[in-house]
Amino acid sequence: MKLAEALILRADLQKRIEQIKYRLRNNVMVQEGDQPSEDPELLLKEYEQCQLELTNIIKRINKTNIQIMFDEKWTLADALTERDGLWERRLTLSQIAESASIKQDRYTRTEIKYISTVNVRELQKEVDRLSKEYRELDTRIQGLNWTIDLI
Repeated sequence: MKLAEALILRADLQKRIEQIKYRLRNNVMVQEGDQPSEDPELLLKEYEQCQLELTNIIKRINKTNIQIMFDEKWTLADALTERDGLWERRLTLSQIAESASIKQDRYTRTEIKYISTVNVRELQKEVDRLSKEYRELDTRIQGLNWTIDLI
């Protein structure tokens, strides 16, 4: 199994687990005399099986990410961490730029005037640079995922 396939399987299992939990919540209490639409015991068994399968696939993904070299200096886990850091920095700077760009309407001259304390243009340039760097790194990671066998 390729790493990319394992990542798809992980996402599917996570969705399936959420659906089972929802079905469980809807079937653990019924009015006296009524029957649940699904057997909660069977749902619990299905939940446990999916959770066990998810745990195992996550362990294998993590082992693979740690052992596979992304390039000469980074493991795949390092590249993923770098990518996540780029995303977080990009998101934060984007939110700051957005907050600094909000126009404050004043209806009279006596109302308090607000001014931006940051250079929005420079922040937006940095957001664009980080976005590009993120996309390029993510594309390389995604491509590599289809060539790596899961450990």
